[in-house]
Amino acid sequence: MNEETSTPIRNFSVQLSPTPRGARLARLLATERLRAWELPLDPAEHIVAELAANAATHGRVPGRDFRLTLYVVADTLRIEVTDTRGDSAPRAQLPSPEAESGRGLVLVDALADKWGVAPGLPPRKTVWAEIRIDRSAADRVPEKQPGERTRYQPIGR
Repeated sequence: MNEETSTPIRNFSVQLSPTPRGARLARLLATERLRAWELPLDPAEHIVAELAANAATHGRVPGRDFRLTLYVVADTLRIEVTDTRGDSAPRAQLPSPEAESGRGLVLVDALADKWGVAPGLPPRKTVWAEIRIDRSAADRVPEKQPGERTRYQPIGR
């Protein structure tokens, strides 16, 4: 008898307007999906926020939406944001210290284990990031004393 044990692939995908409201909704929906999957929010929530904001700001084409896709395979969460500006490839580079924006992909680079850009069917591109999931962090909440750095304590202890 040949038994196969398969790991389920969890996925979520939503199409959103390329506006600040659509970017905010992407972050909120991703947060709720991660909670439903009982996965840690940090750093995925921040990565989704940055990639969605970039899609709404730099990937915006009037009348064309962007897509947020999340999926989990084994111990990896993959975040994908697909927009319709395939002609503009994003790069992580530090802006001048006086700049008020331009640090989003620098943050993604710092928070993600891997990230990149994949061309799609014209005129699309997908900016993706992968995070290894620390399942032991899923059942923790931060406990902070005044003047201390954040410490994590297991829930119920």
